[in-house]
Order: sequence, then C-alpha cells, then structure tokens
Amino acid sequence: MKKILGFAGSLRQSSYNRAILHAAAASIPVVYEYEEFDLGVLPLYNDDHATDELIPDTVRDFREKITTADGVLIASPEYNYSITGVLKNALDWAATNKIGNVLSGKPIAIMGASKTVFGTTRGQLHLRQVLQGANGHVLRKPEVYVRQAKNLMDSNGKLADEKTIAKINELVAAFLLHMERDV
Repeated sequence: MKKILGFAGSLRQSSYNRAILHAAAASIPVVYEYEEFDLGVLPLYNDDHATDELIPDTVRDFREKITTADGVLIASPEYNYSITGVLKNALDWAATNKIGNVLSGKPIAIMGASKTVFGTTRGQLHLRQVLQGANGHVLRKPEVYVRQAKNLMDSNGKLADEKTIAKINELVAAFLLHMERDV
C-alpha cells in the first residue's frame, strides 16, 4: 500500500490549511494510506543537534515518516509574502545535508489557504523555491490557492465550498499520477 504524508504549515488546530488538508485526505482512495503529521512537535532547527546521536525523537519520527511515504502533501498559509516559520523549520529538519535530505526525489504536492483575496500565491512561490533547493519533485499543476477561506468554511470549520473541493480533488488526482510516475 502506498503512503502519503500530509502536514499543514500552521499550528492553529482550526486553521484553514488543516481544513483543506482534511478535504484533500477525504478524496484520497482507500488503496492509499494517509497520515497527517503535526509540525508543532518539532523543536527549532539547530545544526548542533543534527547528528544521529543528538537528533530529537520527534524529528527522527518526522524524518522517518517522510522517508517511508511515497508522497508528501503540504498545505501552507502565507505569512508576510512567504511560508510560515513552522513550515520552514520542518523543511530544514527534513532537508539538512548534515543527516541526509529525506525530501530529495520525493513527490510533493502543495496548496494553501488564506483569509486574504490573494490566497497563498506569493507564499507558494517561495515554498516551491525551498522545495527545489531540497530537490523535491513538486507537482506543477494544478495550483490551489484558496482565497478568502473564512467564507468557504461551514460552522464547524470544515471546507464547504464545492468549487474549492473540486479543485482540491483535481490536485489530489494529479498528485496520485505524479506519485505513480515518480516512485
């Protein structure tokens, strides 16, 4: 069974990016195993601790989950025209050359949600640069930029907009093909 690891670049439990990640997970066929990782458990990256002897257990677990996954699905908000510190921190732990880059060659799909009218266009451009530097195989199309996400959620914080759900389903379908070709 192929595995997909998903994570949101937000620490808020009820974040819009967790909501779109859950919408994406709901469209993954049952022949795939999906797991979500909470980036909030990772300590700040410290090159002094990036050794096999000193690596924190939460980092070891995160890196192992990426290693054993056949693909990675990332939902990221945009902060100050870029990605969040928590996401950058996680990617630094995953792609450090000191203990090995577990993102190299890994099929990756990205999407993002924001309360603004711009969505996450600028943040995703930066995320693509970071993932290119890590030699990840990022799916290019379709792009999912969820704008004014607050207006697309139901009272329980679940994505309720059918057009957005359809676009996310399109991304997941393309990602599964991308994984099959890449793995």
